[in-house]
Amino acid sequence: MEVAVFSTKNYDRVFFERANGPHNHTFHFFDTRLTDETAGLARGVPVVCAFVNDVLDAAVLETLADGGTRHIALRSAGFNHVDREAADRLGLVVSRVPAYSPQAVAEHTLALMLALTRQTHRAFARVREGNFALEGLLGFDIHGKTIGIVGTGKIGQCVASIMAGFGCRILAYDVQPNDACRELGVEYVDLDTLFGESDIVTLHCPLTEDTYHLIDEATLARMKDGVMLLNTGRGALIETRDVIEALKTGKVGYLGLDVYEEEADLFFEDHSRTVITDDVFARLITFPNVLITGHQGFFTREAMTAIASTTLENITAFERNGEPVHPLPHP
Repeated sequence: MEVAVFSTKNYDRVFFERANGPHNHTFHFFDTRLTDETAGLARGVPVVCAFVNDVLDAAVLETLADGGTRHIALRSAGFNHVDREAADRLGLVVSRVPAYSPQAVAEHTLALMLALTRQTHRAFARVREGNFALEGLLGFDIHGKTIGIVGTGKIGQCVASIMAGFGCRILAYDVQPNDACRELGVEYVDLDTLFGESDIVTLHCPLTEDTYHLIDEATLARMKDGVMLLNTGRGALIETRDVIEALKTGKVGYLGLDVYEEEADLFFEDHSRTVITDDVFARLITFPNVLITGHQGFFTREAMTAIASTTLENITAFERNGEPVHPLPHP
């Protein structure tokens, strides 16, 4: 089948073309994001492949459907950017990649945690300038600390397994507790208990109406002073302005982000020669105890291979019988 692939980088081309051997699909790669202005590029193409910051609201879906698109193949696990009701109404089938590599995101979470704890990112910059002083780099042991995991699906489970190896007490919250986590010694508690007792809070839940701005002024007030907060899930789980205020007072002692609520106009692009006009983001990066990466938690060879393979399997299954291997649940 012909496939219009939006938000394409060179690495996407490499992994999709490498995985295409048994499928024999034809790709139309577009560097641009999928938006209302660019949706017309897919006219006449039956399958559109979209990424996390592509726009899939009712207006875009209507343009795609009018142009002959019948299948939206997400190359991501999250689908909060899809208007599922509009897709159903328009007869569009939407598929996703539910579990490309939970280890990749879990290990990136650990990388943020360790870098913030031991301030290796700051130490690296100092040493390159010939500064070997340790003042200002004092860290703390993760061993023995209480870790609060919000969301214990595949990624949260991997994080729990890693933290169990560090000798941590692990608290978790999930609407559907995971027996595999319980076997690791994870204690399921309510959110108030998790926020109140955790030294480190890490977010691995999907973005829904219930979890939108889960971390705000009220929930931050329940946390320990100097808490470490990590988010490798979705940016809108956090009300960023409230976290900035908590950083200023010391309520949040460490902040590690791989996602940002307004990341669509920033991440995955080189802005090193332009002025960042997002004042909230610009304020965030002034804090010495904040570490931000540009949505790279998924970015490993293993994950990219799995994303390409599963996406193409969904497209091939749709081509053969009209039903992808991993369709979105109905709204």
